[in-house]
Order: sequence, then structure tokens, then C-alpha cells
Amino acid sequence: MTTSFRTIWIKNPLSILAEHAGSGIVVQGTRIIELVAAGKTPATAYDDVFDASSHVVIPGLINTHHHFFQTLTRAHPEGINKELFPWLESLYPIWASKLDDESFRMANRLAMTELLLSGCTTASDHHYLFNDKLDGASDIQVEEAARSGIRFILNRGSMNLSKKDGGLPPDIAVQDEDTILADSERLLQMYHDVSDGAMLQVALAPCAPFNVTKRLMLESLYLAEKYDCQLHTHLAETLDENDYCLEHFNCRPVDYLEDVGWLNPRVWLAHGIHFNHDEICKLGKHGVGICHCPTSNMVLASGHCRTIDLENAGAPVGLGVDGSASNDSSNLIEGVRHALMLNRLTYNAATVTHFDAFRWATEGSAKCIGRSDIGKIEVGRQADLAMFTLDELRFSGAGDPLAALVLCGAHRADRVMVAGQWKVVDGEPVGTDIRELRSSHGEAARKFLGNL
Repeated sequence: MTTSFRTIWIKNPLSILAEHAGSGIVVQGTRIIELVAAGKTPATAYDDVFDASSHVVIPGLINTHHHFFQTLTRAHPEGINKELFPWLESLYPIWASKLDDESFRMANRLAMTELLLSGCTTASDHHYLFNDKLDGASDIQVEEAARSGIRFILNRGSMNLSKKDGGLPPDIAVQDEDTILADSERLLQMYHDVSDGAMLQVALAPCAPFNVTKRLMLESLYLAEKYDCQLHTHLAETLDENDYCLEHFNCRPVDYLEDVGWLNPRVWLAHGIHFNHDEICKLGKHGVGICHCPTSNMVLASGHCRTIDLENAGAPVGLGVDGSASNDSSNLIEGVRHALMLNRLTYNAATVTHFDAFRWATEGSAKCIGRSDIGKIEVGRQADLAMFTLDELRFSGAGDPLAALVLCGAHRADRVMVAGQWKVVDGEPVGTDIRELRSSHGEAARKFLGNL
């Protein structure tokens, strides 16, 4: 039996981030099957036409680091105007005591909706905090991803060193190694899809060197090799982390990573700011990916990721919004602009272009999470697209439509397609009432402002 897919010509875009596609692209089912050169018509028969003459078309953005639950504590009075370690010490007890299944579901629903509206089609969420009121966190995330239609990388995060063990989180926010590993294997068996075009995958993500044991790092690597999945963790985000590793492991974070076998292409790291030259060369040699999080790095004053140096060394560089309590939003196209600005301060205006910022959010992010089927408008790739109009005042006078998205500050996509299906239409998420979501999420978030 042959399955029939409808074919759509996305016609004559105002501008498109793809070569030889001036007259658009043809999508059949979940895939791009043709690029239509300027002045040409499709060689493929098509069922429908979408007039994209008012749209700037880019590959769907890929968010490679987030903490969805943190949407509940944005601009929280206990967390503002602090750097990473004191920020964590202030918010850990609040998250650990307040987070439950209901609030967690609302946090995920809101974050996924925000990401879609910003042109994000694939999201990777690093959830590491579990307590006795949050039994089904990972399964809730799977349900909400299916509901939203976003492509999802479930990071089974973990912490097993609390304050009494020399870590940062309170005792109620950590789990024991055996519980973590058993649940990790359960999730891999249930949800991890290694097929081309997968909508759901699982990665294993011990939180950071300062809140997990060496055994957990080693056993996570074993499971990743057994089930062919990626590995993720925070690394070299602050100088405090470097000091912690030197004090507790007698080595710097990259040396620790090498000691536990995590220098390999399965691994992508969040932040990656405080690397020296030799460490950058080592990460590049082993193909370790780095998720650049410019917005949160500026909010927490953590530092500058050396993106260009890392790429030149051979390390894939992606983009992430990071947690919505250190950003404080889930807007990835905004992150593209911040990446351009911060990296121009790190390097210069000629070295870092808007094309670099787009690449980090698309192809680079795809490489970080081990995907070759997304991240580019190309025949055979998944039909994940973000489409923006330039009808707001901020774009008036813009001469280069692609550059305008970054330089003029695009904020909200008009159309978003995931796997050939429209998930945002006319600037609204399909199947989600934004007013109702705002009310429900706001009510859940208010509980995080009360007394502990």
C-alpha cells in the first residue's frame, strides 16, 4: 500500500536562506523535495500553493539548551541581579519546594509555545530537578511536545550531589544514582527514536560537575553508547565552576570531562565560556559540540563564549536560550540577534555576520544534537521552516530582508512549519489559546512567589 502525501509549493519568498531557491521550495509530506530557482516553476506536480512573497524564509531554528520549568520564576525577586552560583542558591530551594506536576506541565506548555512563535521548530530541554511532588516530569514533557507539535529532544537531566555532599542543590532536589540510571534506561527504551525525521529523541544530561558524581557520568556514557543517544551537560560556564573542579577533582572542567570519557562527538556542552586555547583545540579535535547561550550569559554576567575559535578548531557551535529564569524569555530569534551582538564584541563586525548567527541556530545546533536531517533548507531534509514578515515599524527602510531579521530585531514568526505541518499560522500557535495559556501559567507561577 502506497501512502499519498500532499505537495505544497512555497512560492516566491521575499527572501530565503537557501541557495538556488529564489522561487521557493516544494514540500511533500514531511520533506523538502525541490528547490525552485529564481524565475522557474517546480518540476514536481503540486497540490497547493502558499504565496510567500511577503515572507522571509529561514530553516526552523533549533534550540539546544533550555530549562522549561524556569518559566515559572522569571524576574523572580530572589534571583535578579546575581551571578550564577548565588542565583542558583537563591532559586534552588524555591524550585525544589514548589514544583509539581501541574505547574511543570504549564511551564512546558508555555515554553514550547513561546519557542514555536519565535521560529523554533526543534527544542532540547535539560530538566534536572526532581522532587517528591514531581513524579512524571519526563512523561509530561513528551505529552506536551506531542501536543504542541514541536520536534523535541528530551534531556533526562540529573543531580545526585546535594549541599551535604558538597554540591549546591538542597537535599530534596536530588536523586540517588540507581534511580536516575533506571529512569534513564526506561526513557531510552520508551521514547528514543534514532530514525531519520524523528520527532522525539532522548539525551542523557547529568547537570554539571558540581552536582553529580563521577559514577553517574560514567554510567550515563555507557547507556548512551548502548542506546545510541547524545550526552549533554553544563561546562565551563563560570570561573566559580573552574575553581570548584580544581578544588574537588584537582583538574579543570575539560580535563574532568576527558577523565570520564566524555570527549567524543556524542557530547554537546552548554555555555562553554571559560576554555583556554589548549582546551578549545582538544574539544575541536574530538568533535564536542558547544551550545552558545548569549542572552543568559549576559544576564548572569558569565562571560563570552569563543564561538569562532571553537568552530575553527572543529567543534560544532549551536545556540540556546537557556533557562527562562536567566534569559528571561524563550525567544530564539531574539537569541540570534544577541549572538550577533555579543560575538561582535568578542571579535569584530567583519568577522561575525548575521549568517554566522543564523548558522549557529540552525546547522550548528543540528550538529550538536547529532542530526543531519534538519537545520538547512535542502532537498531531502525535513520541512522545518520559520517564516517572518517585515510589516512592523522596526523593519521599515530595511534593504536586506535576511539581515533585517537580525539587525532590526525580529521577534515573532508569522508562519512556522514542522515536518511539513503548519504549527504557527498568522502569528498564532495552532490549537493553543494564548490568553488561556497566559492565565493558567500565570496562576501556577504565582505560587512560586509565596513563602517557602
